[in-house]
Amino acid sequence: MGQDSRAFEELLAEGAAVPTEGWDFSWFRGRATEARPSWGYAVSLADRLAGARAVLDLQTGGGEVLDFALGRAPKAPVVTVATEGWPPNVAKATALLAPRGVAVVASPEDAPLPFADAAFDLVTSRHPVRAHWAEIARVLRPGGTYFAQHVGPHSVFELVEYFLGPQPEEVRSGRAPERERADAEAAGLEIVDLRAEELRMEFNDIAAVVHFLRKVVWMVPGFTVEAHRPRLEDLHEQIESYGPFVAHSTRHLFEARKPDA
Repeated sequence: MGQDSRAFEELLAEGAAVPTEGWDFSWFRGRATEARPSWGYAVSLADRLAGARAVLDLQTGGGEVLDFALGRAPKAPVVTVATEGWPPNVAKATALLAPRGVAVVASPEDAPLPFADAAFDLVTSRHPVRAHWAEIARVLRPGGTYFAQHVGPHSVFELVEYFLGPQPEEVRSGRAPERERADAEAAGLEIVDLRAEELRMEFNDIAAVVHFLRKVVWMVPGFTVEAHRPRLEDLHEQIESYGPFVAHSTRHLFEARKPDA
């Protein structure tokens, strides 16, 4: 038990020490896995960028997905702007995207977008905390497109409920695709495509769990190693005895169009 205890302490310390800035998940390689949606958002985004003139990427994180897509696009938009609300990510995204001519604007995710009406013909986002449909519709030009990948309902709730207990149905069904469809349509957008998938995730050690919950902060609000130590120790023993902790993420691909004037 002493050796197991040392391993537990070392894994906790490792998971707690990894920087959380940006949306680079390469640290998880070999420690956790997540199946990818069949539509390949980042590659599809590259094709969309090539056909756009003015692009806005919302809640860009560290800019990694936008950077990948711009690097793959056969032609870059004339104007590309990104927003981000978390200061460490603003700095990271600026350093990454500035060489591509992208302006990164510090903007809280719940604030009105600091752009003129009808400024963009393409608005994009990967895993926004919440889609502000009225603002998205406002900044799109007539005929413009919103193209995004959203986190779906009860995503990774096996892990969420392991720490928080059973969640009420209104929490579990938040981010439901059909609810977002209705909200987008209420803002005046036409839904062109909406596809949803459930994807298997595996956490191979407790360090991966700790880092994931520190990085994706809305999963278990206020998560700290100290506050959740007993449950972390139980989960560590479960993984050691029975293998990876299995959860399921949900994702949906959203394409909406602003009608022509």
